[in-house]
Amino acid sequence: MTSSQNPSANNHHKIRYAIVGLGWFAQQAAMPAFSQSENSELVALVSDDPTKLQELGQKYNVQHTYPYEQYEECLTSGAVDAVYIALPNHLHREYTVRAAEQGIHVLCEKPMAVTAEECEEMISTCESKNVKLMIAYRLHLEPANLEAIEVVQSGQIGEPRIFNSVFTQQVTDESNIRLQHETGGGTLDDIGIYCINAARYLFQDEPTEVFAFAANRGEKRFSEVEEMVTAILRFSNERLATFTVSFGAASVSTYQVVGTKGDLRLDPAYSWNGELKHYLTINGETQERSFPDHSQLAAEFTYFSNCILQDSQPEPSGQEGLNDVRIIRSLYQSIKTGQPVKIARLDEHQRPTVDQAIASPPNPEQPDLVNAATPSN
Repeated sequence: MTSSQNPSANNHHKIRYAIVGLGWFAQQAAMPAFSQSENSELVALVSDDPTKLQELGQKYNVQHTYPYEQYEECLTSGAVDAVYIALPNHLHREYTVRAAEQGIHVLCEKPMAVTAEECEEMISTCESKNVKLMIAYRLHLEPANLEAIEVVQSGQIGEPRIFNSVFTQQVTDESNIRLQHETGGGTLDDIGIYCINAARYLFQDEPTEVFAFAANRGEKRFSEVEEMVTAILRFSNERLATFTVSFGAASVSTYQVVGTKGDLRLDPAYSWNGELKHYLTINGETQERSFPDHSQLAAEFTYFSNCILQDSQPEPSGQEGLNDVRIIRSLYQSIKTGQPVKIARLDEHQRPTVDQAIASPPNPEQPDLVNAATPSN
């Protein structure tokens, strides 16, 4: 029995987390978010950087810090109920499985893993050890995206026929893990997954066939991964989703769903902070709606902690993560072969609904980073 399954721990109504991996996103978005969650507490840090452990431990008053070689000690310390895994993609499987084997619940960043086989191992281990596994799809709790699902499903834009998205940014540091093949980098795994996931939850369906092109102008920073990808996903009832993602273009984060009577555009759509906006056009008239900034990571921790405390299954489950990884691998197969790729039927499962929207207050500060750089640096 884990401490989070112990009633005496639950009486405090706070789940105790270790953050595993202290890169840019963990420092910028995740660590400050704990102050905005009433049922979640940051109690441990795991990193191979002693400076990060010392300085961030002091800043956030975290008493338990561990290098990676002492991860097992962290898991068996009795001080931790759950881990938030913010490691490079190729390490997600190992650190999830090791946590589950010690009875520790797992909130794992997306993509869930590099291969479908790794995802399946993560799911089976967590199920066999009776621990919760949630994949960190923060937009599944984000009001603007959940309201978009409601708009599309309500019939306001008629029958949804087309999804189109552009998600681009500049990643200029050649040492960034997003540009390294061995760490599971690449545009589809890092940002394409947002477009794939949005198409799936807006159409409320799984794609049956995919096709993709990759482009690369030969810049040194793109020697291991593609500069950009354009993909087409075919869904049932002859609906099409297209998207383009790039690590070599200006920052854009938008998607549009076009129906038989109107369209809905989100711009920005995928941002982890700041204001998000809807542009709903019906009969030539456009209505604009703004959704204020809030801490999407605090919402994520709050939701997962509630799942642990109430013994309920998280909606962004391992199956959700597995489906996206299967689609991503199929897209890479299409790039390699130059041919469309049929996708075996993906398992149906619970989808996000507006009922799970959580709007936590924004993070209180923009923290100084310790030995970490933004993706654009």
